[in-house]
Amino acid sequence: MNNIPLFTRKFLLGSALLLAACAANAASELSSASTCPRVLQHTVARLQDEKPQNLCQYAGQVVVVVNTASFCGFTPQYKGLEALYAKYKDQGLVVLGFPSNDFSQEPDSNAKIADFCENTFGVKFPMFVKTTVRGNDALPLFKQLSEQTGTSPKWNFYKYVIGRDGKSVKSFSSMTGPQDKSFVQEVEKQLAVKGMAQ
Repeated sequence: MNNIPLFTRKFLLGSALLLAACAANAASELSSASTCPRVLQHTVARLQDEKPQNLCQYAGQVVVVVNTASFCGFTPQYKGLEALYAKYKDQGLVVLGFPSNDFSQEPDSNAKIADFCENTFGVKFPMFVKTTVRGNDALPLFKQLSEQTGTSPKWNFYKYVIGRDGKSVKSFSSMTGPQDKSFVQEVEKQLAVKGMAQ
């Protein structure tokens, strides 16, 4: 080693430190991915500012995923979803709303949708940009949910309840409102599972 010029030794030492840092970073990312359920390993733009959001931030929580629309007979369900979120968020529930025009009842822009949700129903749960929720062009999250449950959204306000581990997923039709007994029971059942850190 003493025969190696000082410059070369410094270069080798710097390279070794850089490789070690890269390896540590890769290990950290791998560890993060392993604690995030596959169904949440997606990045989606937030409705309010269109900034990308990694859904892994909701790992360990009970997640309700719902496709929404502003001009639908089921649109008042926003109120019930917000009430559900307010009641159970401190226990680990999050509601994620995905506006969609798949059923021709969400023609507005993201800015108008955000304004409508906030000013008409006081929605505070996370909302994401308008997207496709069924078919070949569906958001990957909805493709996975459809695969896991064997059913894709049939109309607006179709709901999926994802357990804390990301493996337990149950679907509910638009006809099942956020205050419906069977829906609330499923949410409470999943909240009672403490298998994953919150």
